[in-house]
Amino acid sequence: MISLEDCIGLCGLDEEQVAAISEHEHIPEIAAAALASYLLKQPHGGATIRKMITDDIHQALDEGRIRHAAELFMALRHFLEQHAEARAGLAEELSAPLPGLGSSAPPP
Repeated sequence: MISLEDCIGLCGLDEEQVAAISEHEHIPEIAAAALASYLLKQPHGGATIRKMITDDIHQALDEGRIRHAAELFMALRHFLEQHAEARAGLAEELSAPLPGLGSSAPPP
């Protein structure tokens, strides 16, 4: 029988990255491993996974779960190190203004 660890080992991500997808999609980790495997074979799948992890980081920060956000940040960092294709478009994403903050300068 194939275990969860086997599925994670075969999907192309590590345990923390699969857990982040599971958290984002509200699905069991075994399903998240299958989703990760599928997404990594798609043209923009790496960017989709990157977005899932960054969404999880924002959610954790909004909820004051700083330690969890730090864990997710490390998962994101490792993901980007392992999957160079996921870095495509990252510079534009980082330079975009944050939603709700507008483009005007802060008050004096």
